[in-house]
Amino acid sequence: MKRLCGNLTFWDSNFTKHTDLPDLPACFQLSVLPWAPCIFLWLTSPFYIFYLKRNNRGYIMMSILNRIKTVLGLILWIVCWTDLFSSFHEMSQNQLKPPVYFVTPLVLGMTMLLATFLIQFERLKGVQSSGVLFIFWTISVLCAIMPFRSKIMNASQAENDKLRFTMFYIYFGLTLLQLILSCFNEKPPLFSSVVTDPNVCPETTAGFLSKMTFWWFTRMAIKGYKSPLENKDLWSLNKHDSSELVVPNLLNEWEVEKSKAQSEQSVKEQAAFRKAGPGAEPNHVSVSPEEEEVLLSKRKEARQPSFLRALLRAFGPYFLIGSAFKLLQDLITFVNPQLLRMLIAFTKQPQAPSWWGYSLAFLMFSASLLQTLILHQHFQYCFVTGMRLRSGIVGAIYRKSLVITNEAKRSSTVGEVVNLMSVDAQRFMDLTTFLNMLWSAPLQIVLALFFLWQNLGPSVLAGVAVMVLLIPFNAFIAMKTRSYQVEQMKYKDERIKLMNEILNGIKVLKLYAWETSFKQKILQIRQKELHVLRKASYLSALSTMAWTSAPFLVALTTFAVFVTVDVNNILDAEKAFVSLSLFNILRFPLNMLPQVISSIVQASVSLKRIQGFLSHDELDPESVDRRNNASEYAVSVVNGKFSWAKQDQAALDNINVMVPQGSLLAVVGHVGCGKTSLVCALLGEMEKLEGQISIQGSVAYVPQQAWIQNATLRDNILFGRPYAEQKYRCVLEACALTPDLEVLPGGDQTEIGEKGINLSGGQRQRVSLARALYSGADVYLLDDPLSAVDAHVAKHIFDNVIGPEGALKGKTRILVTHGISFLPQVHNILVLVEGRVSEMGSYQDLLKQNGAFAEFLRNYSLEDIIEDDDVTDLLVDDEEEEFPDDALSNHTDMVDNEPVVNEARRHFMRQMSIMSNDPENPKKMSRRRRCSERRHLESPSEKKELKVEKLIQAETTETGRVKLKVYWEYAKAVGPLLSLFICVLYGCQSATSIGANVWLSEWTNDALLNRTQDRVHMRVGVYAALGISQGVLVMFSSFTLALGKIQAARKLHQTLLDNKFHTPQSFFDTTPIGRIINRFSKDIYVIDEVLPSTVLMFLGTFFASLSTMIVIIFSTPIFALVIGPLALIYFFVQRFYVATSRQLKRLESVSRSPIYSHFSETITGTSVIRAYGRNTAFVLLSDMKVDENQKSYYPGIVSNR
Repeated sequence: MKRLCGNLTFWDSNFTKHTDLPDLPACFQLSVLPWAPCIFLWLTSPFYIFYLKRNNRGYIMMSILNRIKTVLGLILWIVCWTDLFSSFHEMSQNQLKPPVYFVTPLVLGMTMLLATFLIQFERLKGVQSSGVLFIFWTISVLCAIMPFRSKIMNASQAENDKLRFTMFYIYFGLTLLQLILSCFNEKPPLFSSVVTDPNVCPETTAGFLSKMTFWWFTRMAIKGYKSPLENKDLWSLNKHDSSELVVPNLLNEWEVEKSKAQSEQSVKEQAAFRKAGPGAEPNHVSVSPEEEEVLLSKRKEARQPSFLRALLRAFGPYFLIGSAFKLLQDLITFVNPQLLRMLIAFTKQPQAPSWWGYSLAFLMFSASLLQTLILHQHFQYCFVTGMRLRSGIVGAIYRKSLVITNEAKRSSTVGEVVNLMSVDAQRFMDLTTFLNMLWSAPLQIVLALFFLWQNLGPSVLAGVAVMVLLIPFNAFIAMKTRSYQVEQMKYKDERIKLMNEILNGIKVLKLYAWETSFKQKILQIRQKELHVLRKASYLSALSTMAWTSAPFLVALTTFAVFVTVDVNNILDAEKAFVSLSLFNILRFPLNMLPQVISSIVQASVSLKRIQGFLSHDELDPESVDRRNNASEYAVSVVNGKFSWAKQDQAALDNINVMVPQGSLLAVVGHVGCGKTSLVCALLGEMEKLEGQISIQGSVAYVPQQAWIQNATLRDNILFGRPYAEQKYRCVLEACALTPDLEVLPGGDQTEIGEKGINLSGGQRQRVSLARALYSGADVYLLDDPLSAVDAHVAKHIFDNVIGPEGALKGKTRILVTHGISFLPQVHNILVLVEGRVSEMGSYQDLLKQNGAFAEFLRNYSLEDIIEDDDVTDLLVDDEEEEFPDDALSNHTDMVDNEPVVNEARRHFMRQMSIMSNDPENPKKMSRRRRCSERRHLESPSEKKELKVEKLIQAETTETGRVKLKVYWEYAKAVGPLLSLFICVLYGCQSATSIGANVWLSEWTNDALLNRTQDRVHMRVGVYAALGISQGVLVMFSSFTLALGKIQAARKLHQTLLDNKFHTPQSFFDTTPIGRIINRFSKDIYVIDEVLPSTVLMFLGTFFASLSTMIVIIFSTPIFALVIGPLALIYFFVQRFYVATSRQLKRLESVSRSPIYSHFSETITGTSVIRAYGRNTAFVLLSDMKVDENQKSYYPGIVSNR
């Protein structure tokens, strides 16, 4: 520095610290202070420019604000270089100046040019507010404050250097102005979503300062404080947090991981085959059975694709930003103990200047403030990562559930998959919050021990030994917790699966009065689950005791060893309280590390489950050839062999079917012969072992069990297609749904409950058929759609929809049926016997062959003639008549009890069949005309205004503060006396903690009275007794809390279960199953695991705060005057923010149920969704529901900042 500054002083303690008017030396002011902001900007600029190039947000028009910033930047450059040219001028006048007068203005001028360039570059890249430049201007102003003060103090000496003084004042004023201007935002970029979205989140347009302090959230907080928030008050989800971007990103990484695993496996297999002897055949036939078995086992052991790697690549970079904030916060944490050391030293020096004490106090406050700001930024990044993780996992699971094979469905039940979406995804979300502690905790421990070594010397090793001894104990607890976690999740899956089945069949349960037996089944599983939870809770109590006692045991052993190893070692206030502050820093990582390890263990279980589900085999989309080849056959199967799972026996074998375009093929056979399997094979739902399938054009599918959505009747029929009134009316007429609309309360706008709960079986089937008819597909696969409707309705549907003269005339139809009366009217009949095509041909040809078809007719003839008898009666009465008896499908078939049906009736039936086939039949023609006539008769003005009643009511949310009754209910579930006892134990625990600190204070006073050696053993003994008693009380309180938690979990679940089994059927008709499942999965998980840990934290924090206040008031009574105003401020802030936070939590809980409802609904209708090619639409709907949930979750996490 001598060469740089010449004769100018760089540092002088007498000039800076030991004086009542401190100042900084001239060299320091000319070098370090101006260079600090320059170094920051030049170091960060390359990374920042690279980041801006990669993240172009659009183009911002040049604004007045931008022009002013640019002009000020250029003026600053001129001001800095005016100093430089002034120095050159002085040099020409033989006035020698040290090099610092040339270097500093040059560096400053270049930096101002860089800052001006960044102002314009940010505008071109769409940055509305710059964090880098805000920090730069802040450092510049802070570094210029001391020189500014110094120049004012030395203004009288400025006669010789007026230019530099003037330039510096201008420089200071302009940098301060730049700092103020950088607090304001630019306009949004052109064509950005901010302009188009009516309810955009203010965060997208918030400035750097607003983002750092979360000021942008204030508007919602005020609104939530004034009145309870509603869904319409929520902001749109940020684009980069939406499922639209998050899920594809995760799935792309997962596909990369899967392809890597497959390529590795193929390389290994090739290597394995190459290892065969030189004379060996390259053919697989030459491999012996033993070798083949070894090769197969190797294949099974091949590396599974890692879902963890996919998660890290998808969400890791964003999470690392939070990690950087955490690193910064960890380093700042250790500033305060050093400042405390200096403050204690200051109190020991009566002659020290008072400004030094105030400065230290201010620096401690500033360090804490900065630490808080940085910590909450870290939490924000962690929580947003968790939110994205959940969106990604839920989206991936939903997409996978649409394409998994039937074999995979056997191993992954609906209950298990719902748990994957709720509990397992939630575990990942919870883990991200404290995942950084995995590296942060060891770093904090190492730094704390380093500073403790400086303070207490080698005695710290005793404390390290205690920590090392606790590691195996914590490791054992973590291993046992993992095993319990696996076991608990198994029981949870069983419980949710059974609950799902019970809710699906609740009507049957209630009709048979089976509630008690099924309730016992659920409670048996719950008992096993709680037994595992109890063991895990006891382990958790031991773990709590260990991590609460660990910092104290470390402090005790360190202090005890320190005072006993050497007579000269005296425990004074500085050593004790600086060490204690470091031990308190040590407390958090020591507390958190076992918990984080435990959470990682739990998340690893969840990861394995999710990875297992996502690794399931998928249906092969290429198994059915959908290419439009120029062929006369619309559907063809050649040498087809199909099974439900790869290792299963073939359900269909040697299938050869050719269906000409526009023909009607009937598939008949005995029960279990493979009719439905054939339809599933044509849809690509089965495993194709051999052969080829080809279908030309789009497909419509009517399953045997109709799948109905929880939507309006019209939406069920339209199924995502645009509404065309004429076509829609004709479809309703053809499917005999018109009379039903007159009975339903809201017509076609009537909301249908889950699984069509408020429709009869016949109505559901006709809605399913109407959906197929409205779709206008090329090929129709009809899996016995007429079995669920009455005979006369079946006749109507066949004539008007399926038959040769029906609405589907000219379309390719494959009809699975048992109705013999319709068979003479079909073009071809396929007879299946035990999974094989027995014969195929026209009705007459098959009768002549007298084979399997003739036998089938003989078996079903009696039933069919009885059904035909009913049809005859109705036709004779009035074929034109509407079907009022079937308005709610209450028609009862009239069964003819005569054992022998006479031949005359058979002859009459044949005549009726011929008559119904006659195209000139006027009655038939009148039926076909009815659709158009009805359309003309019903004018819009005459239509009845139907009052649409909503069947499924939206889930309601509580408003306002949580009532005391809710807390009391939980306390009652725990047990009132037990609750009180837990509080007393926590109070005693805090009392012993206060006692230990007071005793330590007394111990340090011994150093002042020179009586340290007399009382060492007594001081150590009492301190140890107080600490150990605190540990024992912690263990007792944790055990009693565990007991109470299990008791509450059992009572609350049993009460919920009792209530649901005693709830009337109408509740289940109007409440989605997903909503009820949400109560039994996520909410019970909260009661079991989340709520007790929250209670633990609340009690710990409450009593710790209380004990701290008592100690402060005891030592400094005047502090009692400050407590009142402080308490009022905290109370108001708490009331202000909690009102919003609480309501957002409620909205988030309510918006979670539709995710599971929609998922449960989708699972049951996957084959229909795939057949109609509606996968994408349903995926978008699921994403929308997840985003709707995250819309309330995101402001919820911000409100807690």
